[in-house]
Amino acid sequence: MSLVILDFGSQYTQLIARRIRQMGYYAEILPYNAKPGSNVKGVILSGSPFSVYEKNAPKPDNSIYELNVPILGICYGMQLVAEKFKGKVAWAQKREYGYAKIYIDKQDDLFFNIKNENIVWMSHADRIDKLPEGFETISHTQNSPYAAIRNLDKKIWAIQFHPEVSHTQNGNIILENFVSRICGIKKDWNMSDFLEKAIYDIKQEVKDNKVLCAISGGVDSSVLVVLLSNR
Repeated sequence: MSLVILDFGSQYTQLIARRIRQMGYYAEILPYNAKPGSNVKGVILSGSPFSVYEKNAPKPDNSIYELNVPILGICYGMQLVAEKFKGKVAWAQKREYGYAKIYIDKQDDLFFNIKNENIVWMSHADRIDKLPEGFETISHTQNSPYAAIRNLDKKIWAIQFHPEVSHTQNGNIILENFVSRICGIKKDWNMSDFLEKAIYDIKQEVKDNKVLCAISGGVDSSVLVVLLSNR
């Protein structure tokens, strides 16, 4: 396992993994409260429809901050980081949904080979009103003073926008910068590796038992039937 994406219920979580896998890096999606093992080289915190200050808002296990690996918070993931380290997250008077222009304030590996002004896709009703101690701004928009932040000592980066969607200019470059330049993960994965692993995992789980599989007509169940037929 190289890169873990913790899923907090965002509609874009699968897309984050897809983008990274298409680049040739292995990424695995885990539930938001999972405890990644020691073989993880980086963690991404996905977005979410929740607000971090809500009573039942999903929160990651604190052990992720003790792995000593780079962490990237995206949207809700950014707000989780801010709350965890005693920043202030509040309802934004002006919700951002749609295109926005970010201005890069400081050089950083996350924005390597990217111009100082970029168009990104925002989708949030909350914002950071106060940065946690030890964090600094590396990018802003006209409406968001903290469009991207970092804490180099803790190896944490966080962004308010969504790099995984096609609307974000240079979004793939940002993701690859995090995976490759910051996490140091090598480009050595392809879809055939996934198929072999999926079939192996099914064999280990099913063994000699019989399987009853209902097909809805959708992609997920159809792919599962194909995988099962190879066991």
